[in-house]
Amino acid sequence: MTTTAPESRARARRGGLMGSAALYLATGVAALLFLVPFYLLVRNALSTDPEITGENWKFFPSHIQWGNITEPFEDPTVDFGRSMWNSLVVGVLHTAGTLAVCSPAGYALARIPYRHADKVFYAVLVTLMVPAAVTFVPSFVLVSSLGWVDSYRGLIVPGLFSGFTCFLFRQYFLGFPKELEEAARVDGLGHWGAYWRVVVPNSLNFFAAIATITFIGGWNAFLWPLVIGQDPSAWTVQVALSSYMTNQTVNYHLIFMATAISILPLLFVFLFLQRWLVQGIAQTGIKG
Repeated sequence: MTTTAPESRARARRGGLMGSAALYLATGVAALLFLVPFYLLVRNALSTDPEITGENWKFFPSHIQWGNITEPFEDPTVDFGRSMWNSLVVGVLHTAGTLAVCSPAGYALARIPYRHADKVFYAVLVTLMVPAAVTFVPSFVLVSSLGWVDSYRGLIVPGLFSGFTCFLFRQYFLGFPKELEEAARVDGLGHWGAYWRVVVPNSLNFFAAIATITFIGGWNAFLWPLVIGQDPSAWTVQVALSSYMTNQTVNYHLIFMATAISILPLLFVFLFLQRWLVQGIAQTGIKG
């Protein structure tokens, strides 16, 4: 039995609708699963400790504890506001410094002709294979000898260079149109002039993507700030959060509320820059 052209089109249309419905259903389920941790975080942050640890689970607390919002800032044992400020300063300066160091390095590896450029690039890649634990003690000894313990310099400077970020910049600049740079050289610009006046203004999407990833990494850093920030006034927010858990007590609602407050800057940065984040990562390419 043969089918007519209208029947074939109707069948294809039904198949397309079913495929779209399945896609939307899968996307909706994935979105719900993604939001579950945020629901638990907010729910527990606005609950009492017995409601968090009790056997009878409720989707929402019986009485929302709005007073929990200000409790992290009123805790006399931890200056939570100061730790938030420290993390903001460290995150912003670490991001700016990483872009200032790694983007010219990546551009130089991608564009400046040098017979040992490949060897330098391979040396950068080797740093990705060295575990952070191997360089942790030497880095601390160096920072301590410079007197940078409990300071922003000690928290920021050792992590300014990132081999992975340098690699991403190189891969991106390899795919950047050479015609724009050649036109800049016709106008008399050198490598630095072409980089600063032509490449950077036309690569803001990628810079924004790298800045987002770097800021989130700097904000979430824990081990290095824990060692360098020995004084409570130098604690970052992740170190402050860890102080709420002791051998004697665990204040659950305080931990959840402080955690919820600490991720607000990350949510703002991600929501504001997510379009550039996706575009920038898509533009990296994998070119030799």
